[in-house]
Amino acid sequence: MSSKFQRSNRAGWLMAGPAALLIAGFVILPFFFAIALSFTNQRLISPNPTEFIGLANYRQLLGMAVLTVDPLTDAAGAVVIKDGAPEYPSLRSLTRNNPDYPHLQGMREWSSFDWGQSKVFILARDVVFLTAIVNTFIFVVVVAPVQAGLALGLALLINQRLRGINIFRAIYFMPVVVSIVVVSLLWRFIYDGNSGLLNNLLGAISFGAIPKVDWLGNPSTALGAIIAMSIWQAVGFHMVIWLSGLQTISPTLYEAGAIEGASKWQTFRYITWPGLRNTAVLVLIVITMQAFALFAQIDVMTNGGPLDSTQTIVFQAIERGYGKQDISGGSAISVILFVIVLSISLIQRWLTRERT
Repeated sequence: MSSKFQRSNRAGWLMAGPAALLIAGFVILPFFFAIALSFTNQRLISPNPTEFIGLANYRQLLGMAVLTVDPLTDAAGAVVIKDGAPEYPSLRSLTRNNPDYPHLQGMREWSSFDWGQSKVFILARDVVFLTAIVNTFIFVVVVAPVQAGLALGLALLINQRLRGINIFRAIYFMPVVVSIVVVSLLWRFIYDGNSGLLNNLLGAISFGAIPKVDWLGNPSTALGAIIAMSIWQAVGFHMVIWLSGLQTISPTLYEAGAIEGASKWQTFRYITWPGLRNTAVLVLIVITMQAFALFAQIDVMTNGGPLDSTQTIVFQAIERGYGKQDISGGSAISVILFVIVLSISLIQRWLTRERT
């Protein structure tokens, strides 16, 4: 005869069973399928049979090389000058069917810089994907500290017993409950280069001195505009997490600090912040994971442009997997993203252990 604990345990598994099956069917199995497909040349619609190609997809995505090119010289050995600058061999002549550089076949210029009289080229097999990696890391590095800091500031402001404080809490949290697609559409109108609210506001403040800017159509401002919108949209969610952490700190600690004559900065440094360390770890991890999943804003506002300036890893995975029907390439990008996020999570966990 089964014990009461066993019956309770069985009932728990029966209730959790449907959710576990859904997770297994829509999360776990697709994850392993993605790993398997990343080693093939599978396409969504193709008459050709699927073949195992090993690490070819990863070599195509991550393949890089550094090429140093010396300037051209004339018959006398003097450097050829054109338009006031040294002239260099055509990069295409070195990366297209050149028997002296077989490892550079098919590569394109990703970046370049001068080194003395020579020119150094950083080449990549997939320039767009490497740009997406850089853009994603820029987004994470900027959004994580700025959003966490603003959310903490708002939490400190509303963590007071004042009449009507709940109204401010609701206002700050309101953007979180609105769909990110709707928010992206609204901000696309705000950023409009001709009659957008931002340009009109800047023009009114400066009496027309500040010219209109196409915020989403300019490669130098598009990613920054999306970063600003993303910080505004999600700051309320992390404000609530900080607020819950603030309310776990004992009021007696603040009373003791006031008796000792501690200033506001000393109170924050020696009482508030030590009590928020675990909350800080949670907030940074959540923001980092959300930042790496950046997709909806890009898809709605810029579609990866202009000139690939807002490409991200997740956008590239979906664009290749479904837009270009290259399911094996999209799967390889997903696996690379998983490795990046897992590595950062392990580093964050290690740093947390070191501090404690």
